[in-house]
Amino acid sequence: MYTIEMAYARMRELQDLANRSRAHQPTTAHRAGRTRKLRAPKKR
Repeated sequence: MYTIEMAYARMRELQDLANRSRAHQPTTAHRAGRTRKLRAPKKR
């Protein structure tokens, strides 16, 4: 069974990788990461 918690954990992993890949824009990455993490559960 694929739960929302599993989807959320996976999304957090992907978000961490995304934030690392654009570390040259720390402010933008931080803002986008925070916004997406709050919205993530509703998306899936």
